[in-house]
This record gives sequence, C-alpha cells and structure tokens, in this order.
Amino acid sequence: MRSLHIGATGMLAQQTNVEIISNNIANMNTTAYSRRRAEFHDLLYQNMRRVGANSSDSGTIVPAGVQLGLGVKTASVYRIAEHGSVLNTDNTLDLAIQGNGYFQIDLPGDRGTAYTRDGSFQLSPDGDLVTHDGYTVQPGITIPENAVGITVNASGEVWVKLDGQTDQVNVGQLELANFSNEAGLEAIGDNLFMETVASGQPTTDVPAALGFGSVLQGFLENSNVNVVSEITELVSAQRAYEMNSKVITTSDQMMSTINQLKS
Repeated sequence: MRSLHIGATGMLAQQTNVEIISNNIANMNTTAYSRRRAEFHDLLYQNMRRVGANSSDSGTIVPAGVQLGLGVKTASVYRIAEHGSVLNTDNTLDLAIQGNGYFQIDLPGDRGTAYTRDGSFQLSPDGDLVTHDGYTVQPGITIPENAVGITVNASGEVWVKLDGQTDQVNVGQLELANFSNEAGLEAIGDNLFMETVASGQPTTDVPAALGFGSVLQGFLENSNVNVVSEITELVSAQRAYEMNSKVITTSDQMMSTINQLKS
C-alpha cells in the first residue's frame, strides 16, 4: 500500500526535523551560532488520470485529474543568518561584529581561509592574534611583548600602549569579509565556515565601511537560538511524527482486514 511508504517518508522527515532542532538547542550557548531550519518538499506524483487530458471525442478535457502524492523529502537545511545579541565579557581580546561581516581565519596547511563571527581571540606564544585553536586571524596582527594595553576601535584598528610610553601605537588593521549569500557557506565545525559556489566570492573591507559591520571590543555575539520557538517546533515535530506513525498503523490494520477476507 502506498500509504505505508508515504507514512514512512513522513516519519523520516520529522526525525530529521527533530535532529536539527536538537542541534539548535544543544548550541544555544555557542558563540555566534546561527540556528538551522529544515525545509521539506513533496515527492513526485503518480498520475492516475492526467489533468487536461481529453475526456471525449468532442474535445472536452479533464479539469482536475487524479494525482496521488508519494510522500515528503528534506529539501534543505537552511541556516538563519540573523545576528544574535551581544554579551559583555570585559575581555580585551573578545570582539563582536555589529552588523554584516565575518572575521577571516588562516587555516593551517593548504586548507585556505575560513570565516567566523566568533571573536573569542587569544594570543599565541609569539604574540599573534589567533583563535582558540591557534589559527591566525587575517591579516596577521602581532602584539608586542611590552604592550600593557590593547584597544580595538569600531573600525578594526588595533592600538597598543607600550610600557614606558605615553602615546599608543597602531599595530594592525582587522578586515571583514561579506558574502552575497551567507546561507551558502559550508559549516566545517569549530564555528568556522568555508566559501562555496553557492555563497559566492567574499568581498573584503575594513569594519564600519559601507555594507560592513563595526567591531565591538569586550563583547561576544550570542547564538540566535530562540529556546521557546525551538521547543514549540519540537512539540510540533513530535506530533507530526506520531500522526505519520498512525498512518502506518492504520494501513497495517487495513491490510490485515484484507488478509482475513482471503482466508
């Protein structure tokens, strides 16, 4: 019976939906995490009576026809690129982006450049600005050993106060990258993304430039997960899963009835 297979596709789709929701909830405290949303499409239709077909020799046509659907499939898992709120950390090397843009991260080896909105940076043993995994933030910025204070302004300029000196010294300029389709970036874990054909090539400029966000020192971006919304979606997915399982149970009962007629 078609209904058995249709119900199975519905259960598989809702299982995927629950997995996506659970991942959102698990990452509700992950810095700069963007929640995901499952999108579903109906499967192919079987034409039992094709719409628009001739129904008589006089040229009358079938106005509606008979099309039977074959179930549902997961079309995509869309990443909501809405920016989260910012959290005050009072940490000098914590940077949040207010607006559009991604920090550029130099991956080790020949892996190229990754992109992130997670600005929880640290210093390497050589004084380079790096991520929590030790990956260099582009363009490379080195803090001198005798620096007693670090200031990053809204435009991404990095200034340091050296021991024994009054004036601050500019040691580098942060740059941000923008994409025409942020949802097309490929997530590789560790709060990092890679450029894809779908995302388009990055456009780079300094923070606070036209179309780019500014940098806020001493803050981190929270995830954009709305817990109440996720729990609501979770309940809805659970009910849809139960209804699809009911379809399979009902189909099984109908087949059992047919078997009894044969006996």
